[in-house]
Amino acid sequence: MANKIRIGIIGGAGYTGGELLRILINHPAADIAFIQSNSNAGKPVASVHEDLLGDTELTFAANHHNDIDLLFLCAGHGEAKKFLTSNNFPDAVKIIDIGNDFRLAADARIGQREFIYGLPELNRAAIQQASNIANPGCFATAIQLGLLPLAKAGLLKEIYTTGITGSTGAGQSLSTTSHFSWRANNIQAYKTLTHQHLGEIGESLLHWHPGSATELNFVPWRGDFTRGIFISSQVSTELSLEELTVLYRDFYLDNPFVFLSADPISLKQVVNTNKALLQLEKIGSKLVVHSALDNLLKGASGQAVQNMNLMFGLEETSGLKLKANNF
Repeated sequence: MANKIRIGIIGGAGYTGGELLRILINHPAADIAFIQSNSNAGKPVASVHEDLLGDTELTFAANHHNDIDLLFLCAGHGEAKKFLTSNNFPDAVKIIDIGNDFRLAADARIGQREFIYGLPELNRAAIQQASNIANPGCFATAIQLGLLPLAKAGLLKEIYTTGITGSTGAGQSLSTTSHFSWRANNIQAYKTLTHQHLGEIGESLLHWHPGSATELNFVPWRGDFTRGIFISSQVSTELSLEELTVLYRDFYLDNPFVFLSADPISLKQVVNTNKALLQLEKIGSKLVVHSALDNLLKGASGQAVQNMNLMFGLEETSGLKLKANNF
């Protein structure tokens, strides 16, 4: 296309930066102007993201510039605010932060920039008009997509959620629990009832019913695999499975990446895609909503590109028609 989106990326050497690049170098509307990395300046991108060998001749830059239309911030949590405080960009430059700095309403403004929470299934119309997006967290996306239809219908009071994530959810920085020798044949609960994504989930669930009482009890798990998130949320409702199925299908009717399955779902169906799969199970008055997605795509970089497409008036699925590695 004639007028491509000129894109800058800050912090392009990590997992989210690598997945973002994998999408953008094949996106028909994207023109990557620079990929900044403090630790890898001057190196070929493919020497760090080895899966991109043969796909790009780009190199990491030490500096950035303002001659762009869109800036992706892929730096660590807390770094986006520091970066934007120290660096001025023209108002015409749109920003998508993949970190957690601007997700909560109380943190959504820096200077004259106001960030919109970038969950398309919740805020599509606002995203289409936005100049700044706070990309949701991976666990937050998976949990919210499982619960939003119930929230809109006013059916949420107390929620019990468990979820498991792969090692890439911890980022590239090494820690004891991200080493292969620890992860292999192992599992562990962590941040029980205190996970950092609870705040953004809570704000979204109150979107249609401000002031209502909803309690979310979330126990996350570290899993013995590299990527993907699987969530199971339990709530009480007297609606039948048939009624709930209609509720969910109607809610996600015009959402191109969320699919309701009548059969059990698995991680292999979503890894390497921007899809989120949902499945409902009803036993008596108890409903269990299962949701699965790729934490690096629909839970991070894929959703960021989905937001880019909406912000620039492109087809929402552009560059994101990715096949799962099911075998």
